Amino acid sequence: MRTHHTATLLAALAVLAVAGCSGSPKTDAKPTASATAPTSPAGPGAADTTGAPPGPTGDKRVIYLATLNGIDPEIVNGKDDEAISRGRDQCTAMKDEKDPTKRVAQVEQRFTGPGHPNGFGPTKSALILATVQANICPTY
Repeated sequence: MRTHHTATLLAALAVLAVAGCSGSPKTDAKPTASATAPTSPAGPGAADTTGAPPGPTGDKRVIYLATLNGIDPEIVNGKDDEAISRGRDQCTAMKDEKDPTKRVAQVEQRFTGPGHPNGFGPTKSALILATVQANICPTY
């Protein structure tokens, strides 16, 4: 039963990534820079000196955060800029790590929440990884 739910969620993520989620709400809000994100001094949407890709903006930002919240609300937990910073950091780490199992393990260490201090487990971490890749660094 869990396999069916995971497959369905992965299929939904793929559709969102490919289709661009044309039914998503539009936003005119400009993303703000995170004061606590050391790897994103220029804020989402801007490149920085660490080699991290720019954070998602506009609809991509909305889709990224909504997808993470759909996986588990504690992933973002009201800290949008932190979730984006963690995603950008994961992209940077993936430049050197090509093994999918190790990438999932990286996500499990990087993405934590109040009720998940040791990560969200391998299934949710794989979904988080797919979300990061689709919305922040699709070429990695």
